[in-house]
Amino acid sequence: MLERIGNCRIVGEVAAGGMAVVYRAIQDALHRTVAIKALKPELCGDEQLTRRFEREAESLAALQHENIINVYDFHREHDRLYIVMEYVEGIDVYDLLDKCGRLPFDVAAIIAVQVARALDYVHYRDVIHRDIKPANIMISRPGGVKLMDFGIAQDHSLDEDLTQTGTGIGTPSYMSPEQILGDKLDASSDIFSLGIVLYQMVTGRKPFIEDEQRSVMNVIRLQPHTPARKLNPEIPRELERIIDKCLQKDPKDRWRSGQSLVMALQRFLSKYVEMNYHTRLVLFLKSQDVLTQLEADEYLSPKMLAMGNALSQSKAQTRRQMRHSVIIQSAILAIATLMVGLIHLAPVGAKVPAIVVHSEPETGFVRIIANPWAEIWVDGVSVGQTPMANPIQLEVGPHELTLRNEFFSPYTETVQVTVGHPEDAVVFRVDLDADAEEGGE
Repeated sequence: MLERIGNCRIVGEVAAGGMAVVYRAIQDALHRTVAIKALKPELCGDEQLTRRFEREAESLAALQHENIINVYDFHREHDRLYIVMEYVEGIDVYDLLDKCGRLPFDVAAIIAVQVARALDYVHYRDVIHRDIKPANIMISRPGGVKLMDFGIAQDHSLDEDLTQTGTGIGTPSYMSPEQILGDKLDASSDIFSLGIVLYQMVTGRKPFIEDEQRSVMNVIRLQPHTPARKLNPEIPRELERIIDKCLQKDPKDRWRSGQSLVMALQRFLSKYVEMNYHTRLVLFLKSQDVLTQLEADEYLSPKMLAMGNALSQSKAQTRRQMRHSVIIQSAILAIATLMVGLIHLAPVGAKVPAIVVHSEPETGFVRIIANPWAEIWVDGVSVGQTPMANPIQLEVGPHELTLRNEFFSPYTETVQVTVGHPEDAVVFRVDLDADAEEGGE
């Protein structure tokens, strides 16, 4: 292994792909950790590949955005090419999905909106990424999201495209229909690919899968995808509609731009995530043991950690409620079966002993949104702290709702709960910092 490249001291190899090897290094002059991407020696004689590698460095050097990996330098040494870039310590979405199976819908939407921001920026600079996939999306330990690997990006601000017309280039499972056909691409192709990634994050599987009769590229071009809610009913319908619009076969039917997708995702997230997006990602990485408690403490304030604990308690409470519901339903079914058996076994004219079944009270759901945050008390009983990932299940009827924050006066109001499912929850918004607030909607 190389020991030095320019003014950088090689520490170790981080990753290796078909074209390049990535090293972790220390830039001595600035005492900072960097990543160095090196084109493999056996490929340095290929003129087209070396030009593509150079163009990746040129394209990235011209892009300055918080959701894109930064390039610091470009080197030619030892008959090899090297790109010195920002080192991001964290986990990519590919490895995260391998670890978790699928992601909570709010976490997936937060990742997607950050990638969409990056795409909107590069599309404005006349660059098409052409390889949006989980392995090229990195989540940093402090909760940032970075789009990586512009190795096959199409940059019209430089010279002509290095791929021939009619040639598809990219990762087959994440290609748009027009990319598969080798047609001229625009921003909507990257949006289609991001739609595939978002679908995979919330369902745990890709929307287009090959089988014995059809290749994945044939499926992408000709077959509709299974609606995301069929695989994961917890996904809100609004997010499913956003995904469906990304995955339209005709580019004209997709989101018009990265910005329009960003706005749609932000509208969706405003209903489910009230904390800072970086905070939510750090809390999730901690819950999956990607971050230790000490690392999370480094990035989050005590108040944010308290919110994360309340979030976990809310999820545990919901799971307990679901288990309780299953037990009750099973008991009712067992009693009904017993009654049918007694009726069939009893002699004609005999009296069947009466069995009284006490039905479970009807319930509904309430979603509490408090600014900035609040402890929630229902009918004098503490039920958690906002923000809550899931709505609160209550019996149908009036309930006294009290929100408490040590920095503001308590807020109390009666809320009327009606029969419904979690997605039909009554949304109760309170701004504790305002003089007056209209509750419920």
